Amino acid sequence: MPLTKISMRSGKSAEFKAFLMEQAYLAMNEVFDVPKGDFFMTISEHDDESFSFGKDYLNIKRSDDLIIFQLTIAIGRTVAQKKNLYAAICERLVNALLIRPEDIFINLVETKPENWSFGMGKAQKAWGDYAIIKDAIKEGFFDRMTKSGKLSMWL
Repeated sequence: MPLTKISMRSGKSAEFKAFLMEQAYLAMNEVFDVPKGDFFMTISEHDDESFSFGKDYLNIKRSDDLIIFQLTIAIGRTVAQKKNLYAAICERLVNALLIRPEDIFINLVETKPENWSFGMGKAQKAWGDYAIIKDAIKEGFFDRMTKSGKLSMWL
C-alpha cells in the first residue's frame, strides 16, 4: 500500500518518468511484496527556483539531477527490509536509467493501516474490520507471508 511521491527538476521525458515509476514499483514489489495493482504514484516537477537541496550533505556529491522519493507505507517493515528497498531502488535506477546513486534520495514515512482509504470512504486496511482479514485470506497474504518468513512482522 505504498503511496509514492517523486520530486525532481522538470525537463525529463514522459518515457523517463514512466520508467522511473515502474522501476520503483518493481523494487517495492520485490522487497516489500507489494501486490499487483497496488500502484499509487505521483511525480512533481520543479524549476530551478523551487527545487533546493544540500549538494554535499553527508559528503554525498549530488547533482541537479537529484530525484527525491517519499514513500508513505504501512508500519511494520523491518530495518533490514527498508535497507533492502533503498538498495533495490538505487540499483534498478542506476542500471535501467543510468541515474547516479548519489542522486537518489529516499524517505519512508510509516503510518498505521487504518490511516488509509483507497476509496469509497472506507478504511479498507483497518485491522479492526473483519473485511481486511477476509481480504487478506482471499488474496493469500498469510500464505505468502508465512512462506517468506515475513509473517512475524505483522504479529
